[in-house]
Amino acid sequence: MTVAHTDIGQEVRAYCAEMGTDRLLIQGAGGNVSWKEGNVLWIKASGTWLAHAKEKEIFIPVDLAHLTSAIEQDDFSVKPRVVSDSSFRPSIETTLHALLPAPIVIHLHAVEALARLVREDAEQIIRSLMPADIKWGFVDYFKPGADLATAVKKCVGENPGANVIFMRSHGIVLGANTVTDAQSLLESVLSALKSPVDNPATVPAPSLAAAPYAPVADAELHRLALDPKLLNLVKKYWAIYPDHVVFLGPVASCFTSWDDFRAKNAAPGELPELIIIENAGVFARDGFDKQKLTQLRCYFDVITRQEEGVSLRLLNIGQIQELLDWDAEKYRKVLQA
Repeated sequence: MTVAHTDIGQEVRAYCAEMGTDRLLIQGAGGNVSWKEGNVLWIKASGTWLAHAKEKEIFIPVDLAHLTSAIEQDDFSVKPRVVSDSSFRPSIETTLHALLPAPIVIHLHAVEALARLVREDAEQIIRSLMPADIKWGFVDYFKPGADLATAVKKCVGENPGANVIFMRSHGIVLGANTVTDAQSLLESVLSALKSPVDNPATVPAPSLAAAPYAPVADAELHRLALDPKLLNLVKKYWAIYPDHVVFLGPVASCFTSWDDFRAKNAAPGELPELIIIENAGVFARDGFDKQKLTQLRCYFDVITRQEEGVSLRLLNIGQIQELLDWDAEKYRKVLQA
């Protein structure tokens, strides 16, 4: 197997491992990074974690010339050719990385960006906050993969020199010549987008759980049930970006009390994996794994950055269904099991 042990590869791996420990940048297997060497594009494998970049071989090489040729013909459904014996699949967003000319490309669902990108007025907010020396473009929501890559290529063509692309209800992608440049650019973008966060001094403990449920391990997450403002956002704005829907489902299972939960789940059938009991807490069944908890924390971090009376953009039924029926996402979820 080809191994990414060149100088640039080692620098990227070290930076990815560092980013992977910051929940405001990376959530589990979310996000992807690539670098180009000649006719090879090194891309994170689907379902792998950037946090493991130094301890595991999470990057796989694909034929860049093959991808570039397809992109020139507007073939964004091209299947990347892996040029090693890796059993992993390249990232869903491989074509997106290939079409950007920069040697290093970083795609993140960074919380400070996502908190702005789920807003109805996302583009206007970004225009008011971005420094004049950052060249950027904005695309509406598209299904990750071929549809999104098509939109980004058009955006890049309309915004010559743009090295940051904002993707509504999704995240950001940026390009740079070096790891140092990428880090500096990312810090500048996220600093400009930073939102105030309402953090109380203490968080009340959840009430006792009822089998087969247990309180989620992250104590702050119980504010989703105990804080009226956050609970209202949960009920009104659940399905707001792809990874949240893929791992936590399209609808929040909220109940006014344990009695309400029992009454609505009295008939035989599968119980919700995650439930939110008003004034009691957030509870999960066995099987609610680290990836799902990470995604719930990301959602919490996004909505605690929303001001009172905010209007967010929900994914519609068709957008939700295409994510849940997508083989590429089913594969990614299997890797997390």
